[in-house]
Amino acid sequence: MSETGRKTRRTEAGRRFVGERKRERRERVEEIIRRLWDEYPDATTSLHHESPYELLVATILSAQCTDERVNMVTPELFERYPTPEDLAGGRREDVEEIIRSTGFFRQKTKSLLGMAAAVVDRHGGEVPGTMKELVELPGVGRKTANVVLGNAFGRDEGVVVDTHVKRISGRLGLTKETTPEKIEQDLMELVPKASWTDLPHLFIFHGRAVCRAPTPVCGECVLADLCPSAGF
Repeated sequence: MSETGRKTRRTEAGRRFVGERKRERRERVEEIIRRLWDEYPDATTSLHHESPYELLVATILSAQCTDERVNMVTPELFERYPTPEDLAGGRREDVEEIIRSTGFFRQKTKSLLGMAAAVVDRHGGEVPGTMKELVELPGVGRKTANVVLGNAFGRDEGVVVDTHVKRISGRLGLTKETTPEKIEQDLMELVPKASWTDLPHLFIFHGRAVCRAPTPVCGECVLADLCPSAGF
């Protein structure tokens, strides 16, 4: 299809949702979630972990790095430092060498050692389970805290906004915002709270399989009739 044809189809698709009320948008979101669960019934975090501590470490490492690469690094890291106490006592040079391939390894090492020390000093070696306490740890922002709370503690405190969530939320017309913080607020108003943790997993799976950057495969998308951007 020519570029002109794609623009025409995109405009026609977008008109279907002009004037959509918030109640109607919420209903559309619920249908989006239902369809994505049918399509990706095993959608969950790709980061391998067996405890809140391991997920917190893996999430810190995942910044600007693929989950696949993180999963290649963490077995050695967790064998060497199985607890926050062990990591807090680790040598910077040793940690850097293990995580080097994840990129930004010096800053990540600083974050990991600082986080571990704070968990030991402030929380008796147990990763805390509240947003307030998590974001006070070195190297832990709201996105990382949301990942840990939702996936390790089963607490829906917010919506993780990564590149897939940002892209797909925009294409679906669920937000016009561009910053993760504002996108999260828009999604929290539309998405049922029970799905705050699951939605990012579904969008990530869909983003990798169909709604890709820069060009989505709209002809294979189960959400095409629900998407204002369908017809790229």
